[in-house]
Order: sequence, then structure tokens, then C-alpha cells
Amino acid sequence: MKKRKLFCEYGKIPYQLSFYKECMLRDIKDKFLKEKIAVNKQEENLNYILKGDAKLLRRKLYGVNMKLQENKIQNLKIACKKIDGIIVKPGEIFSFWKLVGRPTSKKGYLNGLFIRNGRLDEGIGGGICQLANLIHYLVLNTPLEVVELHHHTDALFPDFKRTVPFGTGTSIVYKNLDYRFKNTLENPIQIRVWLDEVMLYGEIRANVELEYKYKLEEEDSYFSNENGIYYRNSKVYKLIYDKKNNKLLNKELILKNHSKVMYDYNLIPKEQIMVK
Repeated sequence: MKKRKLFCEYGKIPYQLSFYKECMLRDIKDKFLKEKIAVNKQEENLNYILKGDAKLLRRKLYGVNMKLQENKIQNLKIACKKIDGIIVKPGEIFSFWKLVGRPTSKKGYLNGLFIRNGRLDEGIGGGICQLANLIHYLVLNTPLEVVELHHHTDALFPDFKRTVPFGTGTSIVYKNLDYRFKNTLENPIQIRVWLDEVMLYGEIRANVELEYKYKLEEEDSYFSNENGIYYRNSKVYKLIYDKKNNKLLNKELILKNHSKVMYDYNLIPKEQIMVK
């Protein structure tokens, strides 16, 4: 039976109408939120770094035009300025799209890499998901509560200098797929994000240090061949340690990956394939 087309698939005008309808529905829902969405910034750093990290701006991505990565850097420069310094008070919500706004060419955004319906594509503002991924990774290393997250469902690229567990990124699409977290601490936190020619940097700061420290670990990582289709599998845990004695207090499973491999199977390390 032929799949029925969605209204938004009938052309540019139906797509735009559907887009604006979804944006309007999101805005209406936000008006009825119990929590406030953070909008205030502060130039001065809060005293303590709860978690910091840095990511390579340029990665060797199989089959991707490097020009799109250069454009991504321009897009990240614009988006970082919208977020850098934001203060999230206790009980407030951080919203990626509330701060960044819609990426448009008029704002200086360029064509960058998109992931659309599990496939690689390009479009205005592409690549700023790397900023959302970095912020999410920082949040996972704190007690802050993620309240909206959309996982990538497929393995689109082979690993290249990966420094974080697979699958801990987030999909974002203006305005329907947002990334949001809630400040569940008793004190305000601050997000700092910036970049140079090589790296994208991020920090979560506060005026009070955390009592515990956090770590993410990926275990049971392997590839499986299921009826001729390969999948990447692993489990990601969040570990909580007592800072005073480094004692492990809790180990929580936060993610089970079973992601369809979308790149050339010849690039899968043979030693990582488990035969069932």
C-alpha cells in the first residue's frame, strides 16, 4: 500500500504553512509552562567550573564536503554569541532555540551539514547541532535535569578522534526539536561557550562547587550483523562519585544504543563485529 503523503510534502507553500503552525504550537505550549525559560546573561564568570570540555571543529567525515565544515564554524560563531553567558536560575529552563532563534541567511548563517530523516543533507545554519551536543554533554556531567532531548537514531559516520560515548548527542530542528534542561540546583548556573580556529569550548559554571563528581562510561560496544544490516550497539552509564574519597556512589544506565550503520560497511573495524 502506497504511503500517504503528508500535507507539508506537497510543496514549498504547504511546507511553510506546516512549519509556522508547529512554531505557533510550540510558542503556545511555552506560555503555559510552569517554569520560566532563561533569557538573562552575565559577562562576568561565576566562580567555579562544574564541567568544561572542548570539541574539534573539523572532523574527517566520510563523504562530506569540507566546505560545509568551514561554513559550520561561521554558524557556530553566531550561535555561541546568543548563548554565551546565559544564567539559568534555580527552577528555570534552558532552551537552545529560545536563545539562538531561527538561523537565516540574513543573520549571517551559511549552508552547513544537516541530518534530515536519517540522511545527510545541507541547509542554512547546518552544523550548530555541535553546540547543542557540547552543552548536553556538559549537562550529563552534572545533576541538572534534561527535560527535552531527541536522540540521533542512526550511526552516520565512522569514529574519528571520538572523546565522548557514542549516542550522547542530540538532534535539533527549529523549533520543533529543541534541547532543554532544568536547573535543579539551589544556585544559578552559567553557560560559557566560545571557539577558536581549532576547537569549540564550553563550560557550566556556578558560585558553589558540586558535592559529587560525575563521569560517563560506554560499555559493551560492538557491531552486529542482523540479516545483512549492521548496527552499532553499546550501553552508556552515568557514574556518581563522592569527591572526598572518590567512592563510587551510583551507576545509572542512561542510554542503550542500537543504531543502524549508514556508512560503508567496509569502514567498520572487523575486530568490533560480533557474530550472532
